[in-house]
Amino acid sequence: MLTQTRNAILREDLGVEETTDSDHVVRWDGERLYVEHDIYHNGQLVHRKYRKTITEPVARALQALINRVQQ
Repeated sequence: MLTQTRNAILREDLGVEETTDSDHVVRWDGERLYVEHDIYHNGQLVHRKYRKTITEPVARALQALINRVQQ
């Protein structure tokens, strides 16, 4: 299930209001962790399944959580 972010970002460089939809599922492609997003400009879909990379602190927190669960 996709969920839309409530906060629109005003992209002054593009002159559009940007919103995103995501299922918030962390994925691994063999090289990096990412979350897929659909990106909208002024309500129009412009990027489907855009891969936003997970930051290192978030990845480390996920790894610590997984390690705790496995113990």
